Amino acid sequence: MSFTRLHQQPRDFYNQLGHGARMAQPPSKRPPAKGPASGKAPARPAKPPKLRWDAKPVRKPRPDAAPSKGALERADGEERIAKLLARAGVASRREIERMIADKRITLNGVAVETPATLLKSLHGVAVDGKAVGQPAPTQLYLFHKPEGCLTAERDFSGRKTIYDILPKDLPRLMPIGRLDLNTEGLLLLTNDGEFKRQMEMPSTGVERTYRARCFGDISQTELEELIHGIEIEGVRYGKIDANLERRTGRNGWLEMTLTEGKNREVRRVLEHFGLEVSRLIRTRYGPFVLGDMAPGDVGEVRRVDLIEFRNTLKA
Repeated sequence: MSFTRLHQQPRDFYNQLGHGARMAQPPSKRPPAKGPASGKAPARPAKPPKLRWDAKPVRKPRPDAAPSKGALERADGEERIAKLLARAGVASRREIERMIADKRITLNGVAVETPATLLKSLHGVAVDGKAVGQPAPTQLYLFHKPEGCLTAERDFSGRKTIYDILPKDLPRLMPIGRLDLNTEGLLLLTNDGEFKRQMEMPSTGVERTYRARCFGDISQTELEELIHGIEIEGVRYGKIDANLERRTGRNGWLEMTLTEGKNREVRRVLEHFGLEVSRLIRTRYGPFVLGDMAPGDVGEVRRVDLIEFRNTLKA
């Protein structure tokens, strides 16, 4: 897969997409039956027959029932305003819901009451008094995030963010997932809030690969146990494919591939094993790789390659 360079073209980019038994119960201890002197227990009344539900009963729709919202969307070509705004790159669905609750989004001058409002287009929709244009085609950019900057639009304490580094001529972009302050490497950026949400969902199964430089002792056998997942302080992390690349004394490089991407997942797992992480780099997200991109480099994925990749997503 190749992509059009916006700035410096990386030289190393992958071409392929993606690397009923029941427990036995002890017999119940019942008191002996009290019957006549003959010793025979009195006859018990017959139990009513049990009802068996092999399948849920089929409910017939009422003829006067209103169509569901999903049916309306399919029949009339309407979609929820939150989905349309996310696709237009205004913000993520969750952020749009907050904006609607704060009365920042209007339709023909009237504040929108619910993110489930159905519309065919964004005509007449405004955010903070500014009209919203129609959604642009989905774009995807690769960015080599340097260490020491936040994956955020702004920081009230004055720390540097990715938007202080990104070229000013780029369209409005949202990060897909996050890299913390001291993590560097590949960060994907898009103008499509729906695509962002799809890429971040664990159910989609998009892999992320990290390389970590650590100090401490750990064996390949211990790392291989992570394929079954691990629970740390009440938080369950899914399967992780981890490998010890090389080691010099007590210093070593590890490679870890996972699909969930929970907050500080790699650092928490390695610290659980008593390792001290001195450097963490994300090298891959799905089929998109960092290659030899220099810190601060940006590149755009070709639309044909983006469409091909989206067709492979599970959800």
